Amino acid sequence: MHKLMNFICEPLMIIGAINWGLIGAFNFNLVSVLFGDMSILSRIIYVIIGIAGICGIFMFGRTCQVIVKNNNR
Repeated sequence: MHKLMNFICEPLMIIGAINWGLIGAFNFNLVSVLFGDMSILSRIIYVIIGIAGICGIFMFGRTCQVIVKNNNR
């Protein structure tokens, strides 16, 4: 299950990070250009990427626990 979550969430987090980078650097919102400015579809995409980010927090926590556990051996 964890591998499936990683497989789904990691690309979505990368896409979200790229979009935020484009917004910050060039004031260019790729999601709005592709799907419309705050259309239903773009809002759904924002929510899905936000959920992936929340999952990423938990994935990061699990990774840190494994690293600490391995260093304490």
